[in-house]
Amino acid sequence: MSQAEELSTTSSSSEAIASESHSTDLTKHPTSEVSSETLLLYKNFWFRRQFVDRIKLLQVRFKARHDDIIIATNPKCGTTWLKALAFTITNRSRYDFSNHPLLTRHPQELVKTIDVEIPLNGDLTSIETLPSPRILATHMPFSLLPESIGIHGCRILYICRDPKDAFVSRWHFTNEVFTEKTDINVAFNKCCEGISDFGPFWDHCLEYWKESTGKPDRVLFLKYEDMMLEPVKFVKTLASFLGGPFSHEEEDAGVVEEVVRLCSFKTLSSLNNSETDVVERGYLAVKKSAYFRRGKVGDWVNHISDEMGRKLDYIVEEKLKGSGLVF
Repeated sequence: MSQAEELSTTSSSSEAIASESHSTDLTKHPTSEVSSETLLLYKNFWFRRQFVDRIKLLQVRFKARHDDIIIATNPKCGTTWLKALAFTITNRSRYDFSNHPLLTRHPQELVKTIDVEIPLNGDLTSIETLPSPRILATHMPFSLLPESIGIHGCRILYICRDPKDAFVSRWHFTNEVFTEKTDINVAFNKCCEGISDFGPFWDHCLEYWKESTGKPDRVLFLKYEDMMLEPVKFVKTLASFLGGPFSHEEEDAGVVEEVVRLCSFKTLSSLNNSETDVVERGYLAVKKSAYFRRGKVGDWVNHISDEMGRKLDYIVEEKLKGSGLVF
């Protein structure tokens, strides 16, 4: 085959993939209306249609590298914080804290979320041209990750959060970003049915939990509450897992504490508090400040009743029973 024919074949293949991704047929998947959005049940998880299209593209087109670092999360479980930490830890020899990229750029800009930001034409140039080691994020369940991530044994950082706080944070974020507002009671009832972006929440957590217990050198499972309680400890854990533990000299010089300070909610929110500056996230632009609401553990008590909290706790406990994962 000539080079021209090969290029033509590749182009045709790409167009076919893109065409297929655009052709997600609503009639072939169970659907549920959440506010003005239609969620589709695809491979046992709920997604907005555009995410199904992107997941299909990534499963075919994404080519992992052996040194890729994958940040995986349920939405609103500490994604932005973990992006900042992973970026800072991995690049600490490149950047001085006094002139660090995080002082001028949002963590969401420094670490791409592949299932949100790739164009539907299948062009992965912005990802493929990143220097190694790449730090990439995703909200995809483990079972839907591109196969090449497993083949290359990429390290995966997964962070989860108390389901009640995760629900409240996701509800606030959705109402901030999208025009159509959702009543909290309606959203809560859907959540209890497992219907939310990338849900069911418990199945998403459980897939990564099981993988972390079977392959702890490959998947690091983190809890937001534990990290908030002992940030220094977990920054060290992250560095060791990523293959670059802090040296004694770094620890004596206070580098660990400086990482914690730079990546703290207080610091990042103060740097990204503009109501006009936005982060371009593929199909939508999000105000930078929308990623920093409270960041508090237990804030759910200010938004849902104790009875609602107990109901969600019971559902999650039943769904996770016997797994060893508890909240």
